[in-house]
Amino acid sequence: MNEPPPAIRFRRYHWIAVVPIVALLGGLPFANRVEPYVFGLPLLIAWIVICVLATSGVMGVVYLLDRADDRKSR
Repeated sequence: MNEPPPAIRFRRYHWIAVVPIVALLGGLPFANRVEPYVFGLPLLIAWIVICVLATSGVMGVVYLLDRADDRKSR
């Protein structure tokens, strides 16, 4: 029959997923200006785009670490 999915364990490296959130929220007061332009975007918009891209990268790293840890635990 169908087996239940394996339990999801919280591992220490999952905390790196907090870094982009803290960067986004913590950096907004400092990046809240129009000048200078970064890649043709005002600084605030560029900061948000960079944080979104960093979030994708961090989630990819967490995924790879999870897969490596699952292979090691088998």
